[in-house]
Amino acid sequence: QVQLVESGGGLVQPGGSLRLSCVASGSIFSSNAMGWYRQAPGKQRELVAVISSGASTTYGDSVKGRFTISRDNAKNTVYLQMNSLEPEDTAVYYCNMGKYYSTAAYYYPYDYWGQGTQVTVSS
Repeated sequence: QVQLVESGGGLVQPGGSLRLSCVASGSIFSSNAMGWYRQAPGKQRELVAVISSGASTTYGDSVKGRFTISRDNAKNTVYLQMNSLEPEDTAVYYCNMGKYYSTAAYYYPYDYWGQGTQVTVSS
């Protein structure tokens, strides 16, 4: 049984920063990849960033150079540092556990999702 809890969202001005956190229950955190997704109203859920069990990272084109994903296995926590935020970043952000295939650069999400945390970028 895996449970994921996101936090850290809020209202921020364009150009500002936020750090999201996701705490995972259980004892299998360190052996799995973790991903951050986001979904805005009327939009499909999109993959934002992935970190493998070995701490390799991959980012969606829309956030490269602005977002950083990291993990702290001792705390069973994955983070998403978001800088230079833009209004188009406004969405509900979800964390997810999955498997990363490094040779194909492919992330396969398992059916473990948190409740999400709202990020709103507005002046």
